Amino acid sequence: MANPTAAILVIGDEILTGRTRDSNLHYLAGKLAGAGIDLVEARIVADDPVAIAAAVRALSAACDHVFTSGGIGPTHDDITADAVAEAMGVGIGPRADALAILQAHYDRQGVEFNESRRRMARIPDGATLIENPVSAAPGFTIGNVHVMAGVPQIFEAMVASVLPGLAGGAPLLTQTLRVMRPEADIAAPFGALAAEYPDLSMGSYPFVQGGAYGTNLVIRGTDPGRVSEAMLRLTGLFG
Repeated sequence: MANPTAAILVIGDEILTGRTRDSNLHYLAGKLAGAGIDLVEARIVADDPVAIAAAVRALSAACDHVFTSGGIGPTHDDITADAVAEAMGVGIGPRADALAILQAHYDRQGVEFNESRRRMARIPDGATLIENPVSAAPGFTIGNVHVMAGVPQIFEAMVASVLPGLAGGAPLLTQTLRVMRPEADIAAPFGALAAEYPDLSMGSYPFVQGGAYGTNLVIRGTDPGRVSEAMLRLTGLFG
């Protein structure tokens, strides 16, 4: 049986302008691979409600799970929750349980629970809250869409909250052979080997080290025996 599939939608002008370097895609990819959920697509969109809603609809229809990152904070440009509600065809408003979580958090800190902070309790109708042990403001799941903060520490904590409840498949295993030869020199035999193992994914990734060209040859698959067998063959060719 094929593994479940997933996509990530990274939201924010700060990503697209280069002001902020995204790390959430990298983190999620590793966690999903270990859980046996195949990350098959990643998109980045601006803080545009139409673009966000369109991407959520498309990815939700194409994949078993969609993870979003960014845009659920207290400021005017945090519009992800509204866009997701629009995409899923539901209403949105302040929710009592989210308000209670935030009220308790700010009371403990001795900080005013003002209108800006109350915005983070606006949750689409029918959604389930995602725990946020870092800053309290919850994410949420609606349908197959998991809406999370963009701050890496909070995003990672939310992934830890969600992932144990998702059905996975066979973890993706990876083995790598590093050879100090240009990619073009090994392309033909490497391609022939890949054709013998259609159930595995094989890729070549060139690099330059000390002025010399080399290639990392990577084999990925869910069957440990097949991955090891193919790597033994590969090592015989280039090791």
